[in-house]
Amino acid sequence: MNLSFWEYNSWFSKVDFTIVGSGIVGLHCALRLREKHPDAKIIILEKGMLPEGASTKNAGFACFGSISEILDDLNTQTEQEVVNLISRRWEGLNLLRSNLGDESLDFKNYGGYELFLSKDKSLYSNCIENINYINKLIESVFKKEVFSIKKDQYHFKNIEEQTIYNSFESQIDTGKMMQALLKKAHSKNILILNNQSVTNHAECNSLIEVELTDFTFKTKKLIYTTNGFASKLTNNQVQPARAQVLITKPIKDLKIKGTFHLDQGYYYFRNIENRILFGGGRNLDFEGETTTSLEQTTFIQNKLEQLLKDVILPETPFEIEHRWSGIMGVGSSKKPIIEQLSNNVYCGVRLGGMGIAIGSLVGKELADIT
Repeated sequence: MNLSFWEYNSWFSKVDFTIVGSGIVGLHCALRLREKHPDAKIIILEKGMLPEGASTKNAGFACFGSISEILDDLNTQTEQEVVNLISRRWEGLNLLRSNLGDESLDFKNYGGYELFLSKDKSLYSNCIENINYINKLIESVFKKEVFSIKKDQYHFKNIEEQTIYNSFESQIDTGKMMQALLKKAHSKNILILNNQSVTNHAECNSLIEVELTDFTFKTKKLIYTTNGFASKLTNNQVQPARAQVLITKPIKDLKIKGTFHLDQGYYYFRNIENRILFGGGRNLDFEGETTTSLEQTTFIQNKLEQLLKDVILPETPFEIEHRWSGIMGVGSSKKPIIEQLSNNVYCGVRLGGMGIAIGSLVGKELADIT
């Protein structure tokens, strides 16, 4: 690329920190680095026009895990590991709110509900029976009971009459969140360059040479926050997981309000003003959804529409206005990877589908080890 002296000098000379990825983790990492290093040159490289992973494509759930998800985690992790993970998610949510403010997030504490399809009686019974156990397990984090039983008040169909309610769960506006983060980063003199793909990096004495599509530059520290796109960095400890989503056109007199989990969290929906946003279905085709492609599949989109018709809006006509996909980063463990990869290269990835909850904390902790 034929850069001018001014361009190179202003953006790519004497760079202290280069962050790859302008999502929740990358921006929080940059903001924390600015706190620690007021005079450092910090740049963020983003391969998309907007953050391309899940930060601007998620459903906007401010959550930390449903009963069925927590019980599933306990099959592979110790009680203390599960409590620690929930605690960190809750800490991350509070950090996000503290950093940006509830108004910027359009934060609404409507509560969350776990629904159970009529065919899932065994799962339903197991979750109901373990409410007291889970409440006791996480009491140290929330200081009071989190989960309780509530009768379905929204007239869903083909589900168990009782739902499990979480008074701590909320929803945010993902777009407003990211705009607020970007605005704050710009105000702190953090340089953000979009449509820049990092193709490679190499150790060069005490510096890192960063290779982009058209040119290279050197930086003192290189930090990857690419989450679902990070498999090569972490020897496949992170796998991409596509989440397909749709949203309805406005629905007159929509009564549904809150965040809702279905089928062990593989489906999730919420109101956004007078619309229903509905996503999930990865469990229908785990192999096919282990991809970084942002396309949608007819198979999963049809299933989402079917559940809308049969379960969520059985008596209400609706039309789909828009569909999209986001890429999460998952693995055999739900514990985020925050580590030094080499002398001056670091990463903060594998958010396990809980980027809103834990992304801000991962970014802060990543900056603190850099």
